[in-house]
Amino acid sequence: MRLKGKVAIITGAASGIGLATAEKFVAEGAIVAVCDINPAAVEAAVAELKAAGGEAVGYRVDVTDKAQIADMVGDVKSRFGRIDVLVNNAGIVMDAQLSKMTDEQFDRVIDINLKGVYNCARAVVDTMIEQGSGVILNASSVVGVYGNFGQTNYAATKFGVIGFVKTWAKELGKKGIRANAVCPGFVATPILRSMPEKVIHAMEDRVPMKRMAEPEEIANVYAFLASDEASYINGAAIEVTGGLTL
Repeated sequence: MRLKGKVAIITGAASGIGLATAEKFVAEGAIVAVCDINPAAVEAAVAELKAAGGEAVGYRVDVTDKAQIADMVGDVKSRFGRIDVLVNNAGIVMDAQLSKMTDEQFDRVIDINLKGVYNCARAVVDTMIEQGSGVILNASSVVGVYGNFGQTNYAATKFGVIGFVKTWAKELGKKGIRANAVCPGFVATPILRSMPEKVIHAMEDRVPMKRMAEPEEIANVYAFLASDEASYINGAAIEVTGGLTL
């Protein structure tokens, strides 16, 4: 168990890649704090993780709400004495071309996908510095490396969280804290699975492997980066795209 005894906070953990990551982490021996804005989904996720033999606690957390984040972090530290891993997975999309994008669409995505990552990292960093160890993992995207039509706001956030980890790697590496980003391509989450079959096939045809990733395949990368096996990986943005960008 590569994460045995490690305490991990995962945002957006009640569905999709976040839930797959929580499942992988508990399977690898981690204690997981399941954080999500949907309280019913949090409750269901925690029940699932416990039924599988894992140790998990749940929190209703809006990553734009610093007080909620502080309460969650304080409770996790009080219960378990430490915080070893933060996975900043929570995020949304509100797509539109630049000429049609509203300020509300831009601001909402920035507030959750970028400022929310900052809020959560800021809330745990002092604890990690005190421990002399920790791992911060940010969910970026292939869009955060190459941009994408109709995603001015989303691309800005996903480029931005890569900038975060490259800066944090420089600031925090000497304190025993590593920071990295994961950049998935097309992933078979419920949102994508709801698209028309024709659209899904067109997406798959763009990938050399001719399929989308399963959420578990992204979770595997997070688990590796969170583990001591990745002890010299710091400030990286790792593409998990099946060769989409080749």
